[in-house]
Amino acid sequence: MLLMWCVVREEKLIHSLSFLRNMIPVTEFRQFSEQQPAFRVLKPWWDVFTDYLSVAMLMIGVFGCTLQVMQDKIICLPKRVQPSQNHSSISNVSQAVASTTPLPPPKPSPTNPATVEMKGLKTDLDLQQYSFINQMCYERALHWYAKYFPYLVLIHTLVFMLCSNFWFKFPGSSSKIEHFISILGKCFDSPWTTRALSEVSGEDSEEKDNRKNNMSRSNTIQSGPEGSLVNAQSLKSIPEKFVVDKSTAGALDKKEGEQAKALFEKVKKFRLHVEEGDILYAMYVRQTVLKVIKFLIIIAYNSALVSKVQFTVDCNVDIQDMTGYKNFSCNHTMAHLFSKLSFCYLCFVSIYGLTCLYTLYWLFYRSLREYSFEYVRQETGIDDIPDVKNDFAFMLHMIDQYDPLYSKRFAVFLSEVSENKLKQLNLNNEWTPDKLRQKLQTNAHNRLELPLIMLSGLPDTVFEITELQSLKLEIIKNVMIPATIAQLDNLQELSLHQCSVKIHSAALSFLKENLKVLSVKFDDMRELPPWMYGLRNLEELYLVGSLSHDISKNVTLESLRDLKSLKILSIKSNVSKIPQAVVDVSSHLQKMCIHNDGTKLVMLNNLKKMTNLTELELVHCDLERIPHAVFSLLSLQELDLKENNLKSIEEIVSFQHLRKLTVLKLWHNSITYIPEHIKKLTSLERLAFSHNKIEVLPSHLFLCNKIRYLDLSYNDIRFIPPEIGVLQSLQYFSITCNKVESLPDELYFCKKLKTLKIGKNSLSVLSPKIGNLLFLSYLDVKGNHFEILPPELGDCRALKRAGLVVEDALFETLPSDVREQMKAE
Repeated sequence: MLLMWCVVREEKLIHSLSFLRNMIPVTEFRQFSEQQPAFRVLKPWWDVFTDYLSVAMLMIGVFGCTLQVMQDKIICLPKRVQPSQNHSSISNVSQAVASTTPLPPPKPSPTNPATVEMKGLKTDLDLQQYSFINQMCYERALHWYAKYFPYLVLIHTLVFMLCSNFWFKFPGSSSKIEHFISILGKCFDSPWTTRALSEVSGEDSEEKDNRKNNMSRSNTIQSGPEGSLVNAQSLKSIPEKFVVDKSTAGALDKKEGEQAKALFEKVKKFRLHVEEGDILYAMYVRQTVLKVIKFLIIIAYNSALVSKVQFTVDCNVDIQDMTGYKNFSCNHTMAHLFSKLSFCYLCFVSIYGLTCLYTLYWLFYRSLREYSFEYVRQETGIDDIPDVKNDFAFMLHMIDQYDPLYSKRFAVFLSEVSENKLKQLNLNNEWTPDKLRQKLQTNAHNRLELPLIMLSGLPDTVFEITELQSLKLEIIKNVMIPATIAQLDNLQELSLHQCSVKIHSAALSFLKENLKVLSVKFDDMRELPPWMYGLRNLEELYLVGSLSHDISKNVTLESLRDLKSLKILSIKSNVSKIPQAVVDVSSHLQKMCIHNDGTKLVMLNNLKKMTNLTELELVHCDLERIPHAVFSLLSLQELDLKENNLKSIEEIVSFQHLRKLTVLKLWHNSITYIPEHIKKLTSLERLAFSHNKIEVLPSHLFLCNKIRYLDLSYNDIRFIPPEIGVLQSLQYFSITCNKVESLPDELYFCKKLKTLKIGKNSLSVLSPKIGNLLFLSYLDVKGNHFEILPPELGDCRALKRAGLVVEDALFETLPSDVREQMKAE
């Protein structure tokens, strides 16, 4: 029987070891705490510490479970009965005591020294009965805490592990964490981050020395360690270190620059998404609170029940009919070890709980839903790094517990200044001086102009084109005009169309001295550069944009009075009256244009103060009469009242006092007739009445014998008076799109005529006398009822085929030699 018991024990031991190896290896528990290696940056020291404590507690649980499987849980023996019991019982008990109480081993005899005889109380119980007794006493007599202690340790530890890492697994939070870690790693390793931080902190001593030398040789005006900027509000300072150093511009290749640019966009979108909520913060707080509650529960019941783990246990079970015994004395074989393990486990849990309490203190004591980069701004000098909030802020606080360098390097991609500098590098690489020179063209002012449209900024290479006279920027945000603009000695004109511009103080000083023409087109009032009011040598100012009535009264053009050299002012807007600031410059203003987009312009009495005004344009101002204030402008030479609501122009007689008036444009109105008083305007040289409703031309009109330009197109005129022949200076005459049926022969007495437009009328015959117009170079006869063209057109030697607007079939009616003459260059 003893041999059988040993064989069973050995098989059980082998089976237990195999079960432990194949069924519950420790590595299987990794799934409860496993996360991506990159996530370690979001694990502060207390999480790392509690992870190690969890591993220690897990080992305690696994070790206890292993002992439960490998060894007998309890060993029981029947108790000796009292002498008062019957003889049968005494006999049984005597046998039990004899089999269970070992006697001293006999001394070896001299003849057989190796023989030892073992004796004890006999119980007449076999191995199966002992096993049955052990199981019954284990289930009924042993305290539940002593039985399940290692399993409780294992379960509690797994719960701790789950709580510690649940926010890495929960779908709503893990996606944000993975995205954040991905961006963080790219920002940390980006060459642009290294370069930006090295430049601002002076880590590269060689670059720092070069920058100092460059600063000493530059003409930049410095009021301190930082150069000043002028933005849409005021002159704003910006660090000199953020001016792109051309000597190191090639350090970042094009691919790296594009990758860094993409990172900026990712960071912007991620910040916008993550700052909307605080699920990460709430998840971390809840799992920490849960760990604290569990810690208190474990400490409470373990402290109370650890004393229940006893080495000896009395067992009273009614199995006398099966074994012959009722009372047993049992030995809990692992009680001593479990008692030590429980005390050790309580120590680990206590340390774990205190750490969790510290975590709660850290969570609630500090405002973790707001993160300030103040220390980064002070250390790096990048002043525009914004503070963040909610989950974005919480993750950065967690990162700081791992390594503050991550936040510092990440902050570079939150800086608008850093982004603009990167864009500047990419721009400089893309737009080389040779590529820019290919875009040069001559503008309307006969200046060499460089137009740049819809770029991400202003390339520094622009300032290497020293022959540039005009710079035109359209739809470019965050334009920075640096001090290097002073290299453009020939620059006189600047156009800013829907651009927000900042300017260096040295650049502003250069523009004050050299800029002659400024054109600004804006959608928002903030795009109006305030520095334009200080351009003391500015001669021409063109403003195009929508202004509210209240702003136009007081604020918008308040400082124009300082533009002492201003001669031409053009405002295309929606002002209701002439701003007072315009009146303040009236003493030296020579030309003023107001294009009002249909807004009614009233209160024009201020025009009387513009005594030196020579040109005036009031276009689309909803004027119903010619303003009386105009008649006081004795120096006026040109007047344009296009696209108004003029119907009657009886006031035209008052123009006789304007002796210098030579150009009068009353086109695109609703004028029905021309008064006879027009004959008194003897100084007129250009007269435009096109796009009106005139039906009759008065003969008195042609008494203005100095007229060189006469436009009567797009009216309802049916007859041209013969007095037109009086206009011997006439060079341009247009009656296009009228109802004229015949032309007087006197028209051909105007021998200086160069342009004659008679298309879209009801003419049927073109007089041969047209050959008298020897200087005629442009003739439009298309849209009439001509059947043939007179061959005398060949006498008009200046008229070529390109200048003759006529149907192809009608052109073929000319003699072949005339056609060949016109086609010849």
